[in-house]
Formats: sequence, structure tokens, C-alpha cells
Amino acid sequence: MTQDELKALVGQAALKYVTPGDIVGVGTGSTVNKFIEALASIKEHIPGAVSSSEASTARLKALGIPVFEANAVGELSVYIDGADEIDARGHMVKGGGAALTREKIVAAQSRQFVCIADESKLVKVLGAFPLPVEVIPMAAARITRQFAQLGGLAQVRQKDGAPLLTDNGQHILDVTGLQITDPLAFESQVNQWPGVVTVGVFAHQRASVCLLGTPDGVKTLAF
Repeated sequence: MTQDELKALVGQAALKYVTPGDIVGVGTGSTVNKFIEALASIKEHIPGAVSSSEASTARLKALGIPVFEANAVGELSVYIDGADEIDARGHMVKGGGAALTREKIVAAQSRQFVCIADESKLVKVLGAFPLPVEVIPMAAARITRQFAQLGGLAQVRQKDGAPLLTDNGQHILDVTGLQITDPLAFESQVNQWPGVVTVGVFAHQRASVCLLGTPDGVKTLAF
């Protein structure tokens, strides 16, 4: 199966975690786009969604799924999103799509985080994928130096020859050269650095379930 077919497989499988009558938390990215397409097939059974990005909001609305502001609703029963990496304990690296801050906000608002991914995203140790960190621009150079002290090389993500702007108007640092052996401690440490909006380690908001697309079908990992 192609990677695209695996993404469609887990996107469809995630529907069983959607409770009829409940608003759904929806993430961002190419795998989530497959879930949004699947969600449209049961849209009459849900009030709508809380979205983690402007891109997902546009896609949901285009398919006739109402989108609610996070502040307008209470706790969500489930948040469904992808990951750039996930380990055997449900810790993730996220933010390849530059939506990590809003993703973490919606994840924190949800009782259950269901990660949907293809099997290439399952790793023993987080860090091979460049770690996204959303930062306030005036702090980027200092935070880059702090990562250098940890052995990481941080670079400002570019788009069309200029620093990429997130939905929140901030910049993204992509950090290579890290091995994140203690994701909880690492997330707590980096989140304390002045100027860091969000680090793309999801350990405090880890997945409770991962639906992993494999050539043999969907493998369910529970954490």
C-alpha cells in the first residue's frame, strides 16, 4: 500500500472513536485531511468540530462540517491528530505543519488523544524528525543558542524566502541533532525558556491510542 492509502486507512478507522452527538477535536496535516474526508460521511451525527488550524477549519467548512471556537465549548471527548514521530509510550513530536500550539491547546481540552499515523512514524527515541518549536521572533537567536548548548542545531523555518508565520503570527525553529530520551522532562524544560510559545514534544498531552497504518491493516496501540 502507498503511504497515501495507509493515511486513508487510519483516517477511516478513527471514526469509531467519534461519539455521536459530541463535538470532535480535529488536528492538522495530510493524515488528518483523510480523517476529515471520512468525518464528512457522518457529519449529520455530530454538531461539528474544534479545529487546530486555519487550514483544517477551511477544509471542514468546505465539507459542510461546522467549526466551533475552542472557548465556546467545554471539554471534548476526543482529539484526533497525526504525528511526525511517536514512541512506544505515546509521546510524540508534532508541528511539521506549523500548527503545534493550537494542536496542543485542543489536545489539552480533550479527554482522549487518538493519534493516526503510518508505521514509518513509530520510533524508539524521539528526535530524528526536526523538532518544531514555535517562538516569539525577538527570542529566536537566543533560543537557538540554548539549543546549541543541548547539542541541537536550530534554524528558522522559511517559506517563500522569508520566515514562515504561524497562524499565531510567530516563527518556527526546526531543531536537528537531538535525542529526546526523557520527553516529559525535555518538554517541561524547553517550555520554561522565555520566548518559547510551544515546543513540539507532546508528552504532557501524549496520545492515549495510536492507530498505525501498516500493509497488514490498522494496528491499534494503547498507552
